[in-house]
Amino acid sequence: MPPVLFLLILLGALCSPGQAMSREEKQRLKNQVVEMFDHAYQNYMDHAYPADELMPLTCRGRVRGLEPSRGDIDDALGKFSLTLIDTLDTLVLLNKTTEFEDAVRRVLSDVRLDNDIVVSVFETNIRVLGGLLGGHSMAVMLKEGGQHMQWYQDELLHMAKDLGLRLLPAFNTSSGLPYPRVNLKHGVRGPETRTGTETDTCTACAGTIILEFAALSRFTGDPVFEAHARRALDFLWEKRQRNSNLVGTTINIHSGEWVRRDSGVGAGIDSYYEYLLKAYVLLGDDLFLERFNIHYASIMKYISQPPLLLDVHIHKPLLPARTWMDSLLAFFPGLQVLKGDIRPAIETHEMLYQVTKKHNFLPEAFTTDFRVHWAQHPLRPEFAESTYFLYKATGDPYYLEAGRTIMDNLNRFARVPCGFAAMKDVRTGSHEDRMDSFFLAEMFKYLFLLFAEPDDIPFDVEDYVFTTEAHLLPLSLSMAPHSSPAPSNRTSEEELDDSNFDWTCPNTHLLFPDPAFPRILREPIRSAVDKSCPRPAPYREPGMGRPPLRAQDFMANNPEHLELLRRMGVSLIHLKDGRVQLVQHATQAVSAVAAEDGVRFMQEMMELSSQQQKEQLPPRAIQIVSHPFFGRVVLTAGPAQFGTDLSKSSTGVRGFVTVAEPYSGCSEIANAEYIQGHIALLQRGQCMFAEKARHIQKAGAIGGIVIDDNEGSSSDTAPLFQMAGDGRSTDDVTLPLLFLFHKEGNILLEALKEYREVEVLLSDKARDRGGDVQETEEDCLTEATTPTSHEPIGQSQMSTLELGDSAPEEVSPVDEDTSPAEEVGAPKEEASPAEAEPAAAQPQEDRDSEKPEEDTDSSSQSVDELLADWQEDLEAFKQMEKDEL
Repeated sequence: MPPVLFLLILLGALCSPGQAMSREEKQRLKNQVVEMFDHAYQNYMDHAYPADELMPLTCRGRVRGLEPSRGDIDDALGKFSLTLIDTLDTLVLLNKTTEFEDAVRRVLSDVRLDNDIVVSVFETNIRVLGGLLGGHSMAVMLKEGGQHMQWYQDELLHMAKDLGLRLLPAFNTSSGLPYPRVNLKHGVRGPETRTGTETDTCTACAGTIILEFAALSRFTGDPVFEAHARRALDFLWEKRQRNSNLVGTTINIHSGEWVRRDSGVGAGIDSYYEYLLKAYVLLGDDLFLERFNIHYASIMKYISQPPLLLDVHIHKPLLPARTWMDSLLAFFPGLQVLKGDIRPAIETHEMLYQVTKKHNFLPEAFTTDFRVHWAQHPLRPEFAESTYFLYKATGDPYYLEAGRTIMDNLNRFARVPCGFAAMKDVRTGSHEDRMDSFFLAEMFKYLFLLFAEPDDIPFDVEDYVFTTEAHLLPLSLSMAPHSSPAPSNRTSEEELDDSNFDWTCPNTHLLFPDPAFPRILREPIRSAVDKSCPRPAPYREPGMGRPPLRAQDFMANNPEHLELLRRMGVSLIHLKDGRVQLVQHATQAVSAVAAEDGVRFMQEMMELSSQQQKEQLPPRAIQIVSHPFFGRVVLTAGPAQFGTDLSKSSTGVRGFVTVAEPYSGCSEIANAEYIQGHIALLQRGQCMFAEKARHIQKAGAIGGIVIDDNEGSSSDTAPLFQMAGDGRSTDDVTLPLLFLFHKEGNILLEALKEYREVEVLLSDKARDRGGDVQETEEDCLTEATTPTSHEPIGQSQMSTLELGDSAPEEVSPVDEDTSPAEEVGAPKEEASPAEAEPAAAQPQEDRDSEKPEEDTDSSSQSVDELLADWQEDLEAFKQMEKDEL
């Protein structure tokens, strides 16, 4: 069966009850896409090439080894001009033939693939090998046209084969699943090459090889690449859970045991399903479609809860594995379009669109009630991809408006002078110094195709299949000579009647006789998302009795309080990392009653710490609005628990910054005449935050920014910082005070050094360019899991509570202050209740004396559950970074 029949769905277009977009408006938006691409591509070439990626905030290239390590995410970088290779076929699609020819010449003359560097097999395959094959496909197409690339002699294909051979050693495992990393120069030889020691890989990492490797085999006539990719897919299929027909997220490459048994369509699995279906489209092998359809039926039975797509356990698929979704699943509606299942595609896409409109971008993860779970957004293209495919399937101009929204948000919030910057936090609009290669490879392809007319496109896209990185591989490869793979040993489960499967996609005219049908599906989803921001539950006072000292009143630098703790058997230990540990020995209390009071105090402190973590203030934004930044640089700032509440200000506080003298702000300001009417810059340390605020307020400042004195600290790696008061009323502080880590503070100080006059806007979120007030719906704030830690010490007569600066996730360590309700601080300097660690259960009689046993057990279980949730979240987040973050 000709595989092109599978793409018939893309030809079906139907009328929409909405007002159609004029041809002129579509042309204008198409031209705007090209201008945006030029802005990103030219800045990469001017400021970053030959580096792998552009750092758009600092206008320089990201060279691995020269920049601080970002962990697994840097495994995509191999010192092979990643962005240029990833962008080759985008240049042709956007009619930039001259630039394409120049780019090919640069790749051939400048790029080396034999660097002594360890790279991700998955990322290198989809970005570099896919980019070279897509570039080769475009070069051959242009050469056959007779006007361009007449000098081309398959040089990109030769490079692709060289790279393919360098990736092959990773497949030398007993299972056929590849090692997740390979050294480009030495292959996989063990610890000396920093490879070969891994045992686990993600399902998508092993199952997203077949398109590129099969294309390489069929372009070159060498079957070895396709054979290895098929073997890996066969192994994953054999290891599926036979009852649910689902696969897990992480697998042991040697034993085939599932390491993580949660299953979904997002991070860690996503492109495995995509490549099963597209392998059928590209290669015409019915086996791939059979497997995809079996998986798809299980996805729709267990994972799909329209419009949600929720992970489940492969052995117990009726049990949800988590209550949040990650942004990588946004590709799935587009895949459902290729499958021909349009209704759930419309529903899920609409849910994603409404979340996008609430937060300007899809957060990296969001909860089932559409709150922010992980606030980053690295300019992912999956939502644009699904928008394009749904427009092609339905012809509904609604999806053109969705595309316009994507473009507007990119220009308003992500565009900076040197390109487009990833969003560090969608709630505040702060940036990250990052522009991944996939932004140029995918985003602009799909947006251009969305608005382009057929005569704007230099070739027929229906003759190509898009890889997961949106590289273009010709469908003619299904006819290319190749060695037939060894016949598979199909189980009885695979011998299924053809009537169980949709072998071709239906025409959408037949699916939707009523042109209003897509709109009818979208309306209830829009309403559900709009109503999904309930207020947090009110604070419930902990404890049953009232001990002599309440946790919320405690101050670590109050001698009277310390004496009360001593009488209750509670002592303070100052840890080397600045945290304070509370330890309670019931036997050291002055009396049994005092011991009971100590138990109550410790439990109050744990509940207070947990409650505070649930009620963290959201981050704030510092936006540089003066020339030459004009609002395009946004820094993530920590809030203060006193002073002006920026969330209640529609305009924020805008002013020029001036360094205070003394820089610590711990005594009367000497340069008050310069501080008056300005925003004061201060250094962390030496005194309480509230004291700094009072000094600059007395000098006439309109706001303050405290910069961390811990060199190298950054919001990229540290949890959100939240400043507390000084243990007494801070009602007299009426100006806003924000906190910047050292790295972000240096950006501001360097700008001041270079331009002398720097104007900033302090606000709850970034405003539109030029500082205009952004008139959008109020974002739902994050409700991320931020558990307390729970580590038993095993001593029956002792309990411990650790209070410190480090926190698991989006928790606010508090600096110098020792506010009663917010912090247990060391008298000498800083600590916070961001982390609470009850070290052991109290004696049974102590627990009984306070409240019923089941209540205590419930509280302890809650801490355990929170910790388990956080550990799962952290593992999943690391996995997403490993996949494509």
